Parts: sequence; structure tokens; C-alpha cells
Amino acid sequence: MVLRVWFAVAALAASLVACGDGALHPVVRDHQRGGSASCEGCAFPGEPIVVVPPAGPEIPLDVRDRFGPLGSEEPTGGPCLLEPQLGSLFPNNWLRPRFRWSAPLRPSYFELRLSVDVEPNDLVVYTSATSWTMDPEIWRALLAHAAGRSIAVSVRSLEVGATRPALGSTGKISIAPVPAPGSIVYWSITAETDATYLKGFQVGEESVATVVRPTPGRCVGCHASTPDGEYVAYSDADLPEAQGQFASLALRSRRDGVSEPTFLTSAGRALLARRNQHLPAFSPAHWRAGDRLVLSLLNLRFVWTDLEATSQAAGVGSGPLVLDGDPGGMPAWPAWSHDGSFLVYASGAGTIAGGILTGADIYRVPFDDKRGGAATPLAGASDPAWNEFYPALSPDDRLVAFSRVRLEDGDSYNNRHAEVFVVPAAGGEPVRLAANDPGPCEGATSPGVTNSWPKWSPEVTVTGGKAYYFLTFSSTRAGRVPQLYVAPVVRLGESDQLETFPALYLWNQPEIEGNHTPAWDAFQIPFQ
Repeated sequence: MVLRVWFAVAALAASLVACGDGALHPVVRDHQRGGSASCEGCAFPGEPIVVVPPAGPEIPLDVRDRFGPLGSEEPTGGPCLLEPQLGSLFPNNWLRPRFRWSAPLRPSYFELRLSVDVEPNDLVVYTSATSWTMDPEIWRALLAHAAGRSIAVSVRSLEVGATRPALGSTGKISIAPVPAPGSIVYWSITAETDATYLKGFQVGEESVATVVRPTPGRCVGCHASTPDGEYVAYSDADLPEAQGQFASLALRSRRDGVSEPTFLTSAGRALLARRNQHLPAFSPAHWRAGDRLVLSLLNLRFVWTDLEATSQAAGVGSGPLVLDGDPGGMPAWPAWSHDGSFLVYASGAGTIAGGILTGADIYRVPFDDKRGGAATPLAGASDPAWNEFYPALSPDDRLVAFSRVRLEDGDSYNNRHAEVFVVPAAGGEPVRLAANDPGPCEGATSPGVTNSWPKWSPEVTVTGGKAYYFLTFSSTRAGRVPQLYVAPVVRLGESDQLETFPALYLWNQPEIEGNHTPAWDAFQIPFQ
């Protein structure tokens, strides 16, 4: 356990800290936890936090004096903040923030400083490490006290033996006045064994649970939550089969990853077991007793399947969805609207049953009580110069997120040139997300970092004349295996004008595992 030392206070008068209400309160000390201190109603303590390092240079007792006041340092040459990116917007139920910065060539001490207008004190951390994760109690208090506000951040460094510190990154991060609800379940592969799993976590949790573990000799693939969050539908394939293209669908309880729903009939089970079936999609409008439908891709055609069917007969237990006017003829990646009235999907050439596309565009088609209808290209996501794929509908069916690459840059699968865009579901001008861009300290640029697989959180929250959305996606920007990030998107008023923000890294995920194809929904994940 990392020890934290608070500077001693000489007298009781010196231990009185002004809180937001202007009153004075004695500093509360907990010696068993290394001397944490706070004032009633405040998040930031009145004294600096000094992190005693397990390795590296010891922190001198006069470290605060050596750094001096902010503004007295060299204006450049300090550490560059890697995480979080400046300009980030945190949901108010997010993981406690982890701050990471670049390491200088020579041994150094670092000062991390945070300030917000409702806090009488700055939060100041001194350490010789290159990262610090905020204490849970400070983060909880800050969420309660500073939601909807901006927080100034600065990082300075002082080389051992130097007399003057150097200023590094400075800027602001913010806490949104709303949470990012739901849980994220994602496809994970371990480098050591090539084993695949579905893993997941509730937003804000620091633990990750295994949701579905495949049976020996099989792998799990693309997946979706049922609208009530009780079950996970996923592709189930034999490992030797290329791209898992002969997979069938499985439907398992989120509670144990094994149990099937009691409403699934023998006919429904047999229809799910059809080979060459992938990409399940659900709509809340068709998820109730007597009307439990799933859309999927079966032998390169969209079909609906009645999970409560008493017969496998065509038109009774299952049937095709008509896509009139779609010249691609190879559809994939259906996203079914929450009201059940339409779906958006990608269609192009070169599709195998798993949904790998070239020359694809995004289309919209009515559901029309299982019949389908006229498929029309979605303006802003059907540019012939681009390969556009992986569409996802926002929880209010107003926005579509999708990935795209230039036509000459190849197919949709794990393409390093991919970037994420958002367009109105009725069509319009596509908006490139700020979250595509790695931070200036990462040493990487986009296109080139595999920004792909976008999925929205299950709710949109409107407050203060703004609608807050969040979406997750996969990226290789940090030079590691693919990892998951979250992008906040804010719609202004009733317009289609969007404000986007840098990506938030989910530091609770294992960094050595390849994490792809997230689904963000009402998954109710049991945490062990």
C-alpha cells in the first residue's frame, strides 16, 4: 500500500481551513490511512499530499519550498500530461481519475496541482512517480461538490539537484452534471493463450468480471444485450473456422453466463443454432412476453427470429427482412431503433458472414412489422469516397455513430486508418469526434490508431439546455493492444449542433489484453 504523508500543522489555529461556506473547521486526520485530511464540505485538503515512493528519489521535506509558488518556474520543459487529456469531460459517476505524465531523462520530483472555483484549497500532490490516482474519498467529494465545473490542472517537475522547477502541461478538465449509465461488455483476447472471453464492468467500477467464458474448442464473438439487461446474445464458433464465419447464436444469462432464458422455446433455440449466423440486435419495442424478437445476419441476409416461436416454419418462427433498393447486396451490422420502427446498417462488397466490408455505406430501412421496405442511403454516412461501417444508434434514435476509412485504405476489420464520426439519424453533415485524436504527449496521430467499434451508452440525459451522450470505442493509440475509451458528445439545445471532447481511457481494463467490440447497454453484471 502506498503511504501518503501530510505536512504537520504546528498549531490548532494553523489547522483551521476555510470551507466553501466561509466557516472554519478543524482538519480531520486519520493516522491509520497515512494522515488524510479534509474539511467539512470540501473535497481538497488544506495540505499537500506527499507520496512516498517504493523506488526512485526520496521526497525532500522541503519539497514545497523547492517548487515555490506556481508561476515562479521555468515556463517550458516540464512533464507532458498523458492521462487524462486536457479538455476531457468526466461523467459524474466515472472512475476516480488517474493522472499520468511523461518521465524526464534525469531523476526528478513532480508536482500535480488541481484547482476549482468552489474549493478554497488547491489539491497539490508531490511524488517522484510518473502517475497518481486520486483517493476515492476525494473523488466522491469532488463529484458532489464540483459537478458541472471546470478543474484547472498543471504538472511541474524539478530535477534532483536543480534549483528551479519546469512547467509542463497546463489546462482544464471538467465534470459533467450527469452520469454515464449502464455497463460495458466487450470482447477480450489474451495474448498468452489466444483465448476469447466476454468481460464487462459497470461504469465507475474498478473491477472487471468475466461475463461469458467459451466452452473448450470454441470462441465467442460479436454480442449484444437484451433490452432488459438480463441476457447476452453472442456469436459462438469453432476455433479452427476462419473468422468464425460458420458461427451460430447463443443466448445466455448475465448472471452465470450459462443459463438460457425460460421463454426460449425449442423452436427458438433451433433457429438460433442455424450456422452462418451473426450480429444479434434487439429493440425494446419488441422485447416483451409474446413479442421477443432478435435480428441477425444469416447467410448474408437479415432475418428476424421469434425466440418464443412454436414452429420453425418460414414466416412463423423466422423470416427475411426486405432491403429494397440496396445495391450492395451484402448487409451487416444492424442497429435496431429503440422504438422498433427502423434500423440502420452497413452494406458493401466483400462481406463474409462475420461482417467484414469493403466499399460500404450506411443505409436506413423501415422494420414495418417484420417486412422491411425501401432501403435508402444515409446522407453523411454514404459517401462513395469512403468505406463506412459499424453504425450505432443513440438511445434517443437521433444520432448515428459509425467508423469510416478512405476507400483505398481497405476493409472494415480492425483497420488502423479508421475514425469515428457522428451524423443525424435523418441524415446530415458528419461530425468527426475530437476523441479520435490521441493527446499531444502520446506520440501518435489519427488516422493511424484504429479508432473503431463505436457504441452508445443506453441513456441520454438532458439538463441545462444540453443533451449528454457517451459512446465507447476501441483504439490502439497508446501503442499497446487495442483498448477501450469513452467519448462524451453534447448536443446543444434542439439543434443538431454537437460539441465533442477528448477520449477518456478506462484504466480498469487489463492493459495486456486486446479489447474490442464493446457493447454498452443495460447489462446487469454480477461482480464477484
